[in-house]
Amino acid sequence: MKLVDPLLEPFALRHLVLRNRIVSTSHEPAYAENGMPTDRYRAYHVERAKGGAALLMIGGSAVVSPDSPPSFGNLQLHRDEISAWLRKLTAEVHEVGAAVMCQITHLGRRTSNYAGDWLPVPYPSAMREPAHRAFPKVAEEWDLHRIAADYAAAAVRCRDAGMDGIEIQSYGHFMDAFLSPATNDRTDAWGGSFENRIAFPLLVINSVREAVGPDFIVGIRMSMDEDKEHGLGRTEAMAALHRYIEAGIDFLSVIKGSIESDAALAKVIPSMGVPSAPFLDFAGSIKEQIGIPVMHASKIADIATARHAVSHGLLDLVGMTRAQIADPHLVAKLAAGQEERIRPCVGANYCLDSIYASGDAKCIHNPATGRELQLPHLVPPAAAPSKVAVVIGAGPAGLECARVLGERGHRVVVLEAADAPGGQVRIAASTPRRRDLMGIIDWRVSEALLAGVEIRYGVYAEAHTVLAENPDVVLVATGGMPNHDFLPVGGDLTADCWDVLGHLPSVPETVLVYDDNGAEPGMDAAEKLAAAGAKVEIVTPERMLAPDVGAMNSPAYLRAFSEHGVTTTLAHRLRSVVREPDGRFTAVLYSEYSGLETTRIVDLVVTEHGTLPNTELYFELLPDSTNAGEIDYPALLAGAPQPAGRNPEGRFALYRVGDAVASRNIHAAIYDALRLCLPM
Repeated sequence: MKLVDPLLEPFALRHLVLRNRIVSTSHEPAYAENGMPTDRYRAYHVERAKGGAALLMIGGSAVVSPDSPPSFGNLQLHRDEISAWLRKLTAEVHEVGAAVMCQITHLGRRTSNYAGDWLPVPYPSAMREPAHRAFPKVAEEWDLHRIAADYAAAAVRCRDAGMDGIEIQSYGHFMDAFLSPATNDRTDAWGGSFENRIAFPLLVINSVREAVGPDFIVGIRMSMDEDKEHGLGRTEAMAALHRYIEAGIDFLSVIKGSIESDAALAKVIPSMGVPSAPFLDFAGSIKEQIGIPVMHASKIADIATARHAVSHGLLDLVGMTRAQIADPHLVAKLAAGQEERIRPCVGANYCLDSIYASGDAKCIHNPATGRELQLPHLVPPAAAPSKVAVVIGAGPAGLECARVLGERGHRVVVLEAADAPGGQVRIAASTPRRRDLMGIIDWRVSEALLAGVEIRYGVYAEAHTVLAENPDVVLVATGGMPNHDFLPVGGDLTADCWDVLGHLPSVPETVLVYDDNGAEPGMDAAEKLAAAGAKVEIVTPERMLAPDVGAMNSPAYLRAFSEHGVTTTLAHRLRSVVREPDGRFTAVLYSEYSGLETTRIVDLVVTEHGTLPNTELYFELLPDSTNAGEIDYPALLAGAPQPAGRNPEGRFALYRVGDAVASRNIHAAIYDALRLCLPM
């Protein structure tokens, strides 16, 4: 008798039978247009339904009132025109067998005063949130009844759109702020005692339940312990939850912690370097005390952990949200016995940080996420006869080229000078906290080999090496080398992040790290040096430290810098480095604001200014190419094959990808490779 995987067993949530135990919990990818879940938003969620998820919780923090303006692309449930979009999304999700619900909320102070209709944002108390920086209005009695009615109206819109239920958000926003002693200092009937503090949440829940009727599913995603001084503790949270259940709550999605600052949020949504599923046992202990279904999602990124959570009764439904951002077909692959082919979530939290950096969510190594209308998640075979492709370099760009072309059915050879794959990712993953980045490389190597790709290590490719393969297409993914040339004087005297993350013969006593990139490499180098005992100063020309390191990843660096006494100097440029007779170095810094120069005398200067492309082989191959290295951008952006080249004497098409073009990040390198190779 074949045993059924516990993750694939159906589950009854009241009258709703879910096809398995894996859900995509509430999150906001910021794909909406003008607050509406239009085609891009819908395609993103439908892909997860096609991929086998049992339940999709859309509308992470969908707002119910106009004085809750979107802060990260939130859906606007208070507008009537959203109903048609919700109906269309719901119908398409149902067609492929998944259930769909919507999270509803009022953001309170977790937004901006200077957005939307510029209404003052209400809150129980006059307490500013550090993350979103709004000074709120203390909510009046009429605000509370108005907002409770808005919750009810939003729930009705979801019900009437055919959705299977809703989830009320209850951590870090308006409603739950009344319950928490840390955010409610009122002295009226809505503050003080537990009974007073729970009054507004109960008003909301009762209003919603009365509006939608007894049969519509209403859940809550709630912090069961804010884990902060004077915050909502487990005992009061549990007492409140029992009252909520009596008022008609049907399921609980467990949160532990609070989200009012970057440091707090990074604990609730852990990044790499944090143990897997840190709050799973906590969620299981909550489940033991209540009689409604429990779900939970917090760094449950792998099937083994998810299976443990369900099989040991810790959860009824397991949230694998970021894991399905990385691979929306996770469940389908599991059901097909292809667990090893699931694209791993590496915990980089680029998905969340990119919302604030560029306006929408992006997976660090799945460029099709959020681009479902343009790119497939599963590579289709090519209709045309197969080509011979040579890929030079086994970093993320080269391996993505190899994987895609291999799955298209072409014969692919990868030439890699090193004795192992990874390129700059291998260097970044050398720090223990970021070692999971190697999942980006390991998955691509495995998938490429399954597709028949041949990878040759220890091969320093030259023109004759490439020509010996008689290629139809050559893809140069040779990456780049650290740029020291930006410094007018003394660039050759400086070390770089590769030196630090690779091997320094000894740890210097004092180090100046000059970061003119603003991403992770400079931070990694500073952290490693400081942890080894060096006295480190980071200097940046920016007005803030590492502007390309987002709120989900910066807390780990800032914690390490605080622990090791790293100092920071902002808004100063490095002008020159000179070696002194005693072997130390004088670094000259310049302020564009004051026009003044200052100096530092240190044992080592480390510079981070991105990379310069390795292009020697590319230019050597150009005369034999049909296209002179040209990429037709209109064809690339349209997802069409590259046109034939204009050189009749050429032997192959030639393209560059990744850092062999310019210094950019992992996502850019892989996106380059996917959209170039997919039409081939």
